[in-house]
Amino acid sequence: MSRRHPVAIFGLALALMLIAGGARAERLIASVSNHRVTVTPNYAGGELVLFGAVERDGATPANRGPYDIVVTISGPKTTMVTWRKQRVFGIWVNAEQRQFLDVPSYLAVFANRPFSAIAPSEVLRRQQLGIDNVILTQRVAEDYADVVADDPFRRAFVRLREQQGLYREQTNAVTFLTANLFRTGIPLPGAVPIGTFTVNIKLLSGGALVASTDTAFEIVKVGVEQFVAETAHHDPLVYGLVTAMMALLSGWFASVVFRKD
Repeated sequence: MSRRHPVAIFGLALALMLIAGGARAERLIASVSNHRVTVTPNYAGGELVLFGAVERDGATPANRGPYDIVVTISGPKTTMVTWRKQRVFGIWVNAEQRQFLDVPSYLAVFANRPFSAIAPSEVLRRQQLGIDNVILTQRVAEDYADVVADDPFRRAFVRLREQQGLYREQTNAVTFLTANLFRTGIPLPGAVPIGTFTVNIKLLSGGALVASTDTAFEIVKVGVEQFVAETAHHDPLVYGLVTAMMALLSGWFASVVFRKD
């Protein structure tokens, strides 16, 4: 049996990669209107705009059907707990909990039409298109798993985040300006979390994924809040000392103001 020379194998692999890259018929180009949003203490919310374009080349099939776009915006990951209340002797108490691990603190999914019209359910699940299909890992006793969309804890968790404006889904939010140009708005509530947000854009046609790309933007605090947050994170000892000193000064000032002669 003959053995191929390593250089020949590397050359063959490189050629296959170039052929595969050259066979891509469409390419997505997208950007947001602002890649750095500053948040002040009186920030009440805002909106970014995402613009995108579909680049076609000679390999694009002439009979390619209409395009569909799904945009998923995901905020910094966090861990949260959801409780289920139970009535005990006429009083509602927290009876059972589920911990959601490394889930998006902000999650928005926008499309140009209903997901059921864009792709089959197995494609939606595999590509995580729609909040019901985004993986939200729970800790159940000693197990870690993503449960079905109608799980009561998952439903409660998503509902609470939706009420806060931090989770949202719209199937008419992406607008095609031309056959290949599209846009959508990205609403940011007043309680928007601080950190880096990833924006994933998927292009589909005929129920199949054609292309995908990513961009990002950052939410940052400014002013005193930013100083306090950075100090607490990078120098907790100094933060603790300053906090204790401020508490002492506040107590002393209150004793002086309200002192009875």
